[in-house]
Amino acid sequence: MPVITFANTKGGAGKTTAVLLLATELARLGHRVTVLDADPQYWVSRWYDASQPISRLTVVPYVTQASIDRHLEDLRDKTDYFLIDLPGARSPLLAKAIGLSDHVMIPIQGCAMDAQGGAHVLELLQYLDAKLGLKVPHSVVLTRVNSMVTTRALLAVKGLLAQRNVDVLNTPIIERSAFRDIFDCGGTLYTMSEDRVSNLDRARENARLYAEEILRRVPMTVARPQMAQSAA
Repeated sequence: MPVITFANTKGGAGKTTAVLLLATELARLGHRVTVLDADPQYWVSRWYDASQPISRLTVVPYVTQASIDRHLEDLRDKTDYFLIDLPGARSPLLAKAIGLSDHVMIPIQGCAMDAQGGAHVLELLQYLDAKLGLKVPHSVVLTRVNSMVTTRALLAVKGLLAQRNVDVLNTPIIERSAFRDIFDCGGTLYTMSEDRVSNLDRARENARLYAEEILRRVPMTVARPQMAQSAA
């Protein structure tokens, strides 16, 4: 029952899209997935309410620092993967969620402001390691990447992450119309119409490769470090 937290203290980093794509791909592969929606914009919850029931996928809205432990405990027997969508701002919930997590995903766009929001999360992870001995595996996923153009800002972000020896997924989340439309249409990439959404096949392939990379990093048999449990 791994817990994967998605965090960037800057809004608009593509965090909720990263959550949604992983959640629907895991469910499609047969895993029972629960998304704990702690983002005050509640985009995942709105998408879920607009969708037909999706097998093996549950979204819990209005998750707070006070309720997150209870949700994890109450749903652990019905869940193979928990995904936590945190607020896109600095919040006391960030440290608590990290303490409950088996892996932290940090979505970052190729811009300095996004990189700074991601750096806040990386600095907190380093602090928890140094002060508490809490080592939580973590990775960056690059989001809203232009498939045709590599910008100078994106190269700068990649260079910064390389200097910090941060694990970066080989599969970025490309800027695709399907990834935007899914929040308006509801459902999944596999219920959208190929006649109405451009490059839907490429969007599906992008989501599949992205999810496969995370599954290799966070298999269902992952064991949470003892320190992480006590820090929660």
